[in-house]
Order: sequence, then structure tokens, then C-alpha cells
Amino acid sequence: MAGKSGTPAVELDVGERRVRISNPDRVYFPESGATKLDLVEYYLNVGDGIVNALRDRPCMLHRFPKGLAGDKVHQKRLPAGAPDWVPTVRVFFPRYGRHADELCVGELADVIWAVQMSTVEFHPWNSRRADTERPDEWRIDLDPMPDCPWSRVRRVAGVVHEVLDEFGAVGWPKTSGGKGLHVYVRIAPDHGFAEVRRAALAFAHEVERRAPDDVTTTWWRKDRDPKLLFVDYNQNARDHTIAAAYSVRGVPAATVSTPVRWDEIPDIDPRDFTIATVPARYRELGDLHAGIDDAVFDITPLIELADRERLEDPPDDE
Repeated sequence: MAGKSGTPAVELDVGERRVRISNPDRVYFPESGATKLDLVEYYLNVGDGIVNALRDRPCMLHRFPKGLAGDKVHQKRLPAGAPDWVPTVRVFFPRYGRHADELCVGELADVIWAVQMSTVEFHPWNSRRADTERPDEWRIDLDPMPDCPWSRVRRVAGVVHEVLDEFGAVGWPKTSGGKGLHVYVRIAPDHGFAEVRRAALAFAHEVERRAPDDVTTTWWRKDRDPKLLFVDYNQNARDHTIAAAYSVRGVPAATVSTPVRWDEIPDIDPRDFTIATVPARYRELGDLHAGIDDAVFDITPLIELADRERLEDPPDDE
């Protein structure tokens, strides 16, 4: 059967499911010519990794129905027309007084169906369906300001690693798919979003204290030095999401948010990780975040640090 473009659809067996890919030759990334089917094949190649990053988490989708040349859609609700086997979880948005049934990945076929529905980026919550109000993932977002060089990001990553070691926490770094780095820490789901955010703020202040020439925790963007790196603790606020490990980014170069080893960070260039290069790396190294669920950290010492420093929870948006 052909899609609207006249290109025959492709049917793929993904685990025990069959997923139909319409318009497989539609160009999604004009810079490289990568198509919708290329994107599907990328996610198949990193299947265990992307499922590990998304499993049981409410997930917002960044969809590009016409590829990058068209508009981007930020989709919280599951797109219409989903097969009955695609799982969801219901989450509430107090600001709007509404619920949404979001994709909640359980297997690779769920990911591939979302790509069929023009999803390029996957942005999961840091909590899971068992209790969406209690995060089990603390996210450290090293967000460079416009004039911040990559060398500064690398230096700050070293400080982050040092501080995590001192607290006894295992950090799992990855490129952001842009100019920054993310570090994830698995935590026990014993606290709400506000407490996790305060713990993240206390940690950010400690990193700033040790690297004052490189780091800012100034809340308002307009007040930040454009040469510094912002440790964005607000990524731990409720319903704030960032691209998952192994998520492709909706940018012309089709970069990927890629797990890396700590000892690689001094030498890597995040622009080298794309849908064309990451599958070979994955075949060689496997999922570098595969052990994250086995290294659970108790954030109580960071909450106590926030209490001692009388850190107040900042506004929920900039």
C-alpha cells in the first residue's frame, strides 16, 4: 500500500508487533538526506538503549509531520490512531486543570510506532508510572550560555564527577545532542518534585562554589554571564523534560543525545554523535547506561544541605 506521497509503505516486525511505516522515503533531515525510514532504522539499532531510557515514563513527543522543513509539534497526549497495544499513563497538569494520557514505553515497538507518527525526539519525565509524583531520576543539566566554550563544559563535568563521588552517588553522563551535557543519577522514589529540585539546587551551589569562574546558578537568564555554564537544577521540576539518552534531536545535523564514559569527556566533540555514527558506537560499546537502575542514591544528604543553607525553591519557570 502506498502513502500519500506515492511511496509504498513498509511493514516491520518489531518484537511481537508489526508496525507499518508510511512515507518511508520522506526526507526528515534535509542536510543529510536522512529519511523517515533512516530514523526508524536508527532507533531499531539502539533499541535496548532507548527503551531503557524511556521505560514506564510519561513521555512528551517532539513530532515533525513534514520533517524538519515543516513545523514542530510538542505532543503530550498520545497521537490519535494508536493501536490498542501502545501503553499510556495518565498525568495531571494543575496549571491547566487537565489530564493527558501520555505515551509510556514498555517495548521497542512503542518507540517505532511513535516514529511512524513523525516523532523525532523523546522527552520522558523523571518519574515512572508506578508513582508519577515521585521522581526516581535526578537530572544534572550542564547548560552552556551562548558564549560558553565546550572546554568550560568539560571542566565543569570534572567538578560534577568529583562532587558526586564525594556524596557517594553514581552519575551517568550523556551529551545533550546540543552544546551541553546531562548527568543522570538514579534515586529512590521517596521524595516529591519540590524536594528533588531543592536537592539539585544544593548540588548546583556546591559545584558553583568549587568552580566560580566557570559556573553560574543565577536564576534569571538575563542576569547570567553569557560566558558561563548554568547548572540547570530546574530540569527536576514537575513536567520538565529533556531529551532521553539515545534520542535524536530535531536539528539539521541529526545529532543524538549520547551516553558517554566520564573518561571520554575531555576528548569528545558532541557534534560527532549523529544517527549516522551512533549505531556503530552502540554495537561496539552497548548501552553505557545499562547499569543505572543498579546504582540507587539516597538524596537525603542533599536535602539536608539545602535545609542548612536555607535554600528556597525558585519559581517554576523563567
